[in-house]
Amino acid sequence: MKFLLRPGWIALVVAVIGFAVAAFTLLAPWQFGREEQREAQQRAIDVASATAPVPLDELVPPGEQVTPADEWRQVTVTGAFEPDGEALVRLRVVDGQPAVEVLSPFRTDDGRLFIVNRGSVAVASGATVPDYAPPPAGPVTLTARLRLDETDPQHREAIETDGHRQIYAADSRALATATGLPLEPGFLQLADGQPGVLRPLAVAPTTGGSAPFTNFSYALQWLTFGVIALFALGYFVRLELLQRRGAGPDRRAGRAALRRALAGEDEREGSR
Repeated sequence: MKFLLRPGWIALVVAVIGFAVAAFTLLAPWQFGREEQREAQQRAIDVASATAPVPLDELVPPGEQVTPADEWRQVTVTGAFEPDGEALVRLRVVDGQPAVEVLSPFRTDDGRLFIVNRGSVAVASGATVPDYAPPPAGPVTLTARLRLDETDPQHREAIETDGHRQIYAADSRALATATGLPLEPGFLQLADGQPGVLRPLAVAPTTGGSAPFTNFSYALQWLTFGVIALFALGYFVRLELLQRRGAGPDRRAGRAALRRALAGEDEREGSR
C-alpha cells in the first residue's frame, strides 16, 4: 500500500474524500433544507388561501410591519394609487420569457403608503421598457396578499430608462431610497381581477425548486455522487494492488525475455 503515499495518489485520495465529505455534510443537507423551506411556504400559502381576507389594519396595524407569520395572508384595503412613485422590477422571468414587475405606491384611507405589486409585463429584452396600463385613478378597494420585502444580493441602485424608474427586487426599502417616499415595509401582491392588476404573479413558494420534491431529488443526487466517488476510489486502489501483485518474479522475467527478443539478443546468441 506504499503507493498511496505517492503525490498523485495523495492528491486523488484527498480530492475524492473532500468531495464526498462536502456532498454528505454540505450539499445534500443544503438541498434538504431548501425542500423543507419550500414545504413550509406551501403550507403557509394553503392556510392563507383557505382563510377569508381581513382588513389590512387587522394584521398590520399602524406602526407595525408584515411579519413572516402573516406572509401570504389575504387582506383588503381602500385607498388610491400614486403612480408618480411607480417603479419596475427588472430582469424577471415569467413562463420562460423576460419580464418586469410593476410596483405602484398605494395610499390607504388612513394615510399609510404601501407598495402594490400589480403583476408582470412581458418584455422583448432586459434593455427595453414595455407599454402597460396605468393604475386606475380615484379611490379603489383592493384584495391582495401580504408579502415580505425581497433583497437584491448585490444591493444595486435604481436606474432610469426611458423615463421609467427600475430596481432589482420587489423591495420597499429600495423604492423608498429611490423616491424619498415614506413607504411601509413589505408589499401587497395584487390578486387576479383586482383594480390595476396586470398579469398577476403566481401564488407559489419562492424558495426551492419549481416543483415539489425537486430539491429532495437534488439532495439524493449529491448523496449518490458521494457514494460513487468513494466506490471509484476503492476500485482504483484495488486495481492498482492487483496489478502490483501480478508483477511477481515470473512476470518480471517474462518481460525481460520479451525485451531481449525484441532487441535481437536471442538471435545473436544462437548464431554463436
